[in-house]
Amino acid sequence: MKVLFLTKYAHNGASSRYRIFQYLPWLEQTGIHCQVMPLFNEVYLIHRYQSGHGYIRDILRAFLHRLVVLITARRFDLVVLEKEIFPYFPALPERLLGVPYIVDYDDALFHQYDKHRSWWVRHLLGRKIAHVMQGAQLVIAGNDYLADYARRAGAARVEIIPTVIDLEKYSPAFVTHRSSAPFTIGWIGSPSTAKYLQTIAPALAEVCAGGNGVVRLIGSGQIHLPGVPVEVLPWDETTEINELKQFDVGIMPLPDESWERGKCGFKLIQYMACGLPVVASPVGVNSKIVEQGVNGYLAETPAEWIQSLNALLLDVDQRKRMGQAGRKKVEQGYSLQMTGPRLAGLIRSAVESAKE
Repeated sequence: MKVLFLTKYAHNGASSRYRIFQYLPWLEQTGIHCQVMPLFNEVYLIHRYQSGHGYIRDILRAFLHRLVVLITARRFDLVVLEKEIFPYFPALPERLLGVPYIVDYDDALFHQYDKHRSWWVRHLLGRKIAHVMQGAQLVIAGNDYLADYARRAGAARVEIIPTVIDLEKYSPAFVTHRSSAPFTIGWIGSPSTAKYLQTIAPALAEVCAGGNGVVRLIGSGQIHLPGVPVEVLPWDETTEINELKQFDVGIMPLPDESWERGKCGFKLIQYMACGLPVVASPVGVNSKIVEQGVNGYLAETPAEWIQSLNALLLDVDQRKRMGQAGRKKVEQGYSLQMTGPRLAGLIRSAVESAKE
């Protein structure tokens, strides 16, 4: 069985890396021969988040390359499409693909169109993702919010697979938690999501006051959080997990808005896989991942953020207990070891049903 994976990003794009690339060895072992063709290569994200030079040229080159790739699609038994074939383009390429396809979503991409500030985008593309879903053999959604949209759109089949980690790569670090200051509040993400930290900056400043704590950010780029002692680290795949293990708690603030309700809470999974307690906004799937008082805290108001972080700052044993509970939850429901065989089965099922 030959399957073409049309990812959005190359390996350095987190969504593509965790939703597609990490599954490839598992799929190959089951006899599914995989070929991956990203839309945007590794240079694209470097230009987008760092230099900015060549950004438009990268996009044009990416679109031309994908057009060439689409000519070869009919040689495969199935296409696994991450999100869409072309951003900001009608669903015509998906309709003309000529090969059965599975489409995968880990965020509310449909809101990029149906809630766009431009009337023309809303009018022309507001139903685009619904049309893509309708034409798919299977829609794989990262959470209930995305799955519900797919069902309302009329998708033939919808399955939920959360974004997960490889247990063999992520080992817990709770045995190394420190009781001495400074208390390290950690966050991992990209410059595009670092803006969410601004919403809790006053709470972070109060918890860290007097040298009690420090906020360590991985992948945020330069950011100003008034009154907050901040350490910014560049994201590096080779050091990512070890850097996470240096946190005392992992955080995930989010506003309660449409786009954010579609997020898969993956950074919480990363923290918990490392044996860390978490504090997160009760938005979307976060409320399902975080069990209040068990593996972390859900905090909505500034006072709740301060209370939750201070509770963990003052109690090392509680951090360890919550970290252990979080690791157990990841092992039971958010691991590649569980979802790898399931994805292989779904791919085979989609090919078989397309032949009927």
